Amino acid sequence: MRMSLAVVVIALLTMSMTANWQTNFVKAKEEAKSEHKYLLLNFSGSDWCLPCGRTKKEIFEDKSFNAFAASNLVLVNADFPRLKKNKLSVAQTKENEALAEQYDKQGAFPLTILFDADGKILKQWVGFPAENAGKFIEQIKSVEQRN
Repeated sequence: MRMSLAVVVIALLTMSMTANWQTNFVKAKEEAKSEHKYLLLNFSGSDWCLPCGRTKKEIFEDKSFNAFAASNLVLVNADFPRLKKNKLSVAQTKENEALAEQYDKQGAFPLTILFDADGKILKQWVGFPAENAGKFIEQIKSVEQRN
């Protein structure tokens, strides 16, 4: 019994350290404004884009990034999977396409955009950021200091 409880506690702690990525940009924008946080939008091709997978694994799944994001960011993922098994709903596909039309007209993958709480673009990373999670966080903090 004790072993099972320990496993559950570890699983819950691990889950709480994982960033909460949303898929509704409008709601995320409202949340960012009400909580005085930045909004980070990531365009990805989760099942085909190798740099997207690398960005997710090396930066977005990093414990330091998740801790920073919990206090400072509202996260949104606009995914464009290609495999039938990963197909998104029609509504989600339309929403992601509308976001791409507005913010990713070049079709860059991955593309990560940092917005302020009012929706102003502060910084963009095209492709894999070529840095670790700590340096990625430092770049966000440097943008914070300028604003």
